[in-house]
Amino acid sequence: MSGYFITFEGGEGAGKSTQAQLLKEKLQKDNIDVLLTREPGGTTGAEAIRKLLLFGNCDFSLKAEILAHFTARCDHVDQVIKPALQQGKIVLCDRFIDSTLAYQGYGLGKENPDILEFIQKLSNLIDLIPNLTLIFDAPYETLIERCLKRQTKIDAYEQLGYDFHYRVLNGFQLIAKNNKNRCKVIKAHKLLHEVTREVYNLVTHKLSESRYIKNNDSKTR
Repeated sequence: MSGYFITFEGGEGAGKSTQAQLLKEKLQKDNIDVLLTREPGGTTGAEAIRKLLLFGNCDFSLKAEILAHFTARCDHVDQVIKPALQQGKIVLCDRFIDSTLAYQGYGLGKENPDILEFIQKLSNLIDLIPNLTLIFDAPYETLIERCLKRQTKIDAYEQLGYDFHYRVLNGFQLIAKNNKNRCKVIKAHKLLHEVTREVYNLVTHKLSESRYIKNNDSKTR
């Protein structure tokens, strides 16, 4: 595929959604064809599953919850992400497979090898690996403070306790450590404009390095 796939990952309050939106705006100013989407979500069916998972008060078994995430993901990948990449677009996705690994594998699953293997097998079936993953990392206390300032409805994962969120953050750190070529850690506790500049500089460097900008020069300038 001629496009470029970038995922944004991190715990609650890390600022990844804000940075994904800001990066989209900056790339559009550079005349780059970019699509911003999210998980779970991105299609009508996947958004319905998102509502169920986050606000449906359903007591799923852990494997059933994981399968629900991957059901939404399959629809999202097939209907939105892969077609956009085939058209040569840059796709920015707010959460992807690494979030399932961190939240369900490390957070809820407590690093159970069977659960981690279950997620990996489903990931293999998706058969789509991001070109670049930005993992937004900050101390737990900073993230909680940001969450408390939000004016949005609290979802099922945000309601879970300290131990869960600590395991999620630790999970993201392990994912970054084990995937150094793909994952880049962004220190999210810095000032907003500093994080925005770091993200933009990193992404444009990676796009140039991958020859995406050069290969699409006629479209982007």
